[in-house]
Amino acid sequence: MPPEDKTEIKQADLFEKCFNYIAPQQVRDLGIYPYFHPVQSAPGNEVVIDGKECIMIGSNNYLGLVNHPKVKEAAAEAARKYGSGCTGSRFLNGTLDLHIELEARLAKFMKREAALVFSTGFQTNLGSISTLVGKNDAVFIDRQDHACIVDGARLSYGKTYKFAHNDMDDYERVVRNVVNNGHRGGMLVVVDGVFSMEGDIIDLPRLVEISERYGVRVMVDDAHSVGVLGETGAGTAEHFGLLDKVDLTMGTFSKSFASLGGFVAADAQVIEYIKHTARALIFSASIPPSNAAAVLAAMDIIESEPERRERLWKNANRMRREFSELGLNVGKTATPIVPIVIGEDLEAFSFWKALFDRGVFTNPVVSPAVPPGQAMIRTSYTATHTDEHLDRVVEIVAEISREKGLIS
Repeated sequence: MPPEDKTEIKQADLFEKCFNYIAPQQVRDLGIYPYFHPVQSAPGNEVVIDGKECIMIGSNNYLGLVNHPKVKEAAAEAARKYGSGCTGSRFLNGTLDLHIELEARLAKFMKREAALVFSTGFQTNLGSISTLVGKNDAVFIDRQDHACIVDGARLSYGKTYKFAHNDMDDYERVVRNVVNNGHRGGMLVVVDGVFSMEGDIIDLPRLVEISERYGVRVMVDDAHSVGVLGETGAGTAEHFGLLDKVDLTMGTFSKSFASLGGFVAADAQVIEYIKHTARALIFSASIPPSNAAAVLAAMDIIESEPERRERLWKNANRMRREFSELGLNVGKTATPIVPIVIGEDLEAFSFWKALFDRGVFTNPVVSPAVPPGQAMIRTSYTATHTDEHLDRVVEIVAEISREKGLIS
């Protein structure tokens, strides 16, 4: 008989990666750690963070509705009537008449046949993309698409193809290669309408033209576009006059709609399919009644007060102009998201800390959310920022930019 093998097998510890993960602590030790700082006041244009009063230019409260009395009262009244939650998924016991009303309003607002509400915006993309794209299908995504689009594509059984950021020549090259290599399944392209870090707008006219030529269905993530772009705030397709050329539009409630949740709008039969097959919908609890009611109230205000959007764009255009005139690199932004490109990650953290110390709260964005070497300070503006707020922000940004050598 062969001798018994007593060689000890060294089994890897699943948590070893956790114990060796020291990057956040290294930044903490430098005194410039920018994440998870608690807000100790109502979210608005002036907030208290870590006991410090700050001008907030790091939120997505584009229309300034998160503290609107009508929105807060609608949420409170819904909680009083329906309770604090739904205790189940939309598929079973978690659908309220409020959800049905909200979906009807959303379909009308987005100028589509139907809409479907998910628990979060992330889940909306996760559920919609993964259920539509099957094992014989292909999905095309922009290299700077939001993480939930990337994960939705990963969860699908289809093949994912990426194209260069907002580069329609590269998009056509990738699609053409797939088609010429014999692909015969369905095809879907998913893009952000407004890219959440860079603030630029997708070249939707060319994307639609190429997609129609090759038979690719079009889905636009309008998380940062709904309420912001378009004559009525219906988003990127309305902005370009292409409402009848976009097959699906996704949106969230956590930005212009001042709540929490997500939705997708499309033809009724497409929504019917997603409603009965998307695991992220079927196996998640539905949004609480207060969230649904808050969105309905926000939509009332958006429709009756178009001047909010006008004020938002006035503020956004001013800040893009002011930062550009200072000599700062704001990229190709064309929206209320105005980045200041810094370069290296630690330099961005240091810039963030200098802003925070002087009473301005922003968001530092580093790889992989942006390409390596393109770390930035993401600033964003609302309809309710005052000229005094913006004067102070420009003054402080200019001071720090000179101290850091970004401008002379």
